[in-house]
Amino acid sequence: MAENLLKREFHAKAPNEKWLTDVTEFKYGQDQKAYLSAILDIHGNNLISYVLGHSNNNKLVFETLDQALGAVPGATPMLHSDRGFQYTSLAFKKRLDKANITQSMSRVGRCIDNGPMEAFWGTLKCEMYYLQTYSTFEELKRDIEAYIHFYNNERLQAKLNDLSPVEFRAKAA
Repeated sequence: MAENLLKREFHAKAPNEKWLTDVTEFKYGQDQKAYLSAILDIHGNNLISYVLGHSNNNKLVFETLDQALGAVPGATPMLHSDRGFQYTSLAFKKRLDKANITQSMSRVGRCIDNGPMEAFWGTLKCEMYYLQTYSTFEELKRDIEAYIHFYNNERLQAKLNDLSPVEFRAKAA
């Protein structure tokens, strides 16, 4: 298992230096569950990739990583996660090694080690999910996609000099 190389240093000098990843759960319909996997670049606090699925499994996390690598070809960030089974799998480690990505993991039982990712989940749930009741996966997916677009492109953040994550990233480039 990887060490905690991030060590709660939640700042980056440039885009694609430090990415955080995690999976969160949503309920919809009659006790059905959906799982959202995402990768967040802490430099500009923007989501690089996300995948919503019906199962919390390796495929979900692998698709999220593949999407991120497709969105930012050649990026070789440190990727920090918790110690979930997907992130500790040999197959995930092989994918990271192939892409020259350094793996970092939170300490056992220390969700604060992935604080900005956890904060994003809280923001998404407070500003979108908890305001609605979702009957279908499609309704939930539509609203998550709309919210992430809003968050990345329109939601201004004080710590980003009152810019949206996309505007902040563009200025850095």
